[in-house]
Amino acid sequence: MINLIHNELLKIVRKKKLVVVVMIMTVLISMFTYAQYREQSRIQETLGTKDWRTTLQQDIVNKQNRLSSTGISEEWKQQLQISIKQQQYYLDHNINPTEPGAPTFVREFLQHAIQLLLPLLVMIIASDIVSSEQSAGTVKLLLTRPVKRWRILLSKYITLILSVSFLIVSFAVLSYFISGLVFGYSGWSAPILTGFTVEKGELSTAGVHLVPQWQFLLMVFGLAWFVSLVVGTLSFMLSTLIKSTAAGMGVMLACLIAGMILTNIVSSWESAKYLFMVNLTPTQYLTGGTPPIEGMTLGFTLLVLLIWGIGGIFVSFFTFVRKDVY
Repeated sequence: MINLIHNELLKIVRKKKLVVVVMIMTVLISMFTYAQYREQSRIQETLGTKDWRTTLQQDIVNKQNRLSSTGISEEWKQQLQISIKQQQYYLDHNINPTEPGAPTFVREFLQHAIQLLLPLLVMIIASDIVSSEQSAGTVKLLLTRPVKRWRILLSKYITLILSVSFLIVSFAVLSYFISGLVFGYSGWSAPILTGFTVEKGELSTAGVHLVPQWQFLLMVFGLAWFVSLVVGTLSFMLSTLIKSTAAGMGVMLACLIAGMILTNIVSSWESAKYLFMVNLTPTQYLTGGTPPIEGMTLGFTLLVLLIWGIGGIFVSFFTFVRKDVY
C-alpha cells in the first residue's frame, strides 16, 4: 500500500498540479490582501480616524439606512438585523471584531473562501485522479498487477486526503505570511466571540463566550479541511464514474455555483437543506450567521456532508471494483 501511495503522489507531483494550485493561491491571496488594505485605507480616510469603535458604529448606521430603503427582501432584512445586533454586542462589550493583523485576515478570508475558492482548488487535484488514467488507458497496466482493485483505488483516495491536507496547510501558511507583510503578524490572542445562534429569525446571545483567535482559527481550519475533503471525495467519485476529466470538472463546477445561488434563495425550499452544496459554509455557525434554511445547525450540516462523503466513497469503490475496463 505504501508503494502504491508513493506512486500516486509521484504522478500528482509530475503533473505539477500542486505547484499550479499553490501559485493560484499565492496570486489570489496577494490580490485580496491588497484589496483589504485599500478598503481599510478608504474607510480611514472617509471617517478621519483609525478607531475601530467609530468604524463599527458607522457600519451599523449604514446597515440601518439599508433597512429603511425600499425594494429589499425580507430575508436580506433579517440578515442585516442580525448583523447589526452582533456588531452592537461587540460594541457593548468593548471587543474589536477586526483586530488588525494577519490572523484576522486569515480568519475572514478563509470564511469567504470555504464555499467556492477552496472547493475549486480541491477539484483541480481530485477531478482526474482516476479519469485521466482511464482516458489514457494506463489504468489497464495498474490492473494487470497482482493487487486487488479496491487497494489500487484506496491508494488513490489516501493520496487525495494527503493532497487536500497539503492544500489547507499551504493556504494557511501563504495567507498568514503574505498578509502579515501588510497588516503585521500579531493578533493570535485577540478575543473572538462565538456561540451566537439564530432562533426563529432572532439572534440569541445566551451561549456567547470568548475564545482566543488561535483557537478559533483551529476550529475554522478544521471545518475547512472537512468541507474540502467532502468536495474532493465527490470529485473523486465523478472521476471514477466519468472518463472525461473535463466533464467531471464541469459537473462539480455546476454544483458549486448552484450551491452559491441556492444558499441565497432556498429559504422556502426546506428539502434543499439535504443538498451538499447548501451545506458548504459551516463556519457561519461559529459567528452566528443566518443559516440558508431555518432549523439548520452546525451538527446537521456536518452530518449531511458526512453522509454525502460516505456515499461518494461507496459509489467510487463499488463502481471501480465492478466496472469493465476497456
